[in-house]
Amino acid sequence: MDPQAHPTKTTLPGIGTRYDLVTDAGKHVSIVVHNDGRRFLGFHDPQDDDACQATVPLGPSEAAALARLLVPAPIDPVRGELEIDLVTEKIPITAKSPYSGRTLGDTQARTRTGASIVAVLRRTGATPSPTPDFRFATGDTLVVVGTREGVDAVTELINGG
Repeated sequence: MDPQAHPTKTTLPGIGTRYDLVTDAGKHVSIVVHNDGRRFLGFHDPQDDDACQATVPLGPSEAAALARLLVPAPIDPVRGELEIDLVTEKIPITAKSPYSGRTLGDTQARTRTGASIVAVLRRTGATPSPTPDFRFATGDTLVVVGTREGVDAVTELINGG
């Protein structure tokens, strides 16, 4: 992930807090959250961080609506001719998991449950479509897709149940 994709936070004494983000395209966007709850979306000159080109005041409902639009939607249930609902769930690998330090292949999760481990989230990044030799570590989070029953079975498997 691009280090610029992480917003920076600046305290504005007597005003509130400013959050800044530089996009991959080099655009500088900020949100100023005033102590009284008002919010302003700002667009800055890339050559001069202090030169704001435009601001948009946002009321509470407008800020909430914008936030909902910007947050990626969860995967909706997939329905086919058989009306089978698929769910996506995140399952943590804890120190108590019998698979901490072991490989994805060791779990035989898809064969045993019918659900698939489609990604592994780690503090250092994400691994989409991990291969059978991918080694789990304590603190990893597995992204699992399957039927409710299959995902529950993977949870039980990973937790040692």
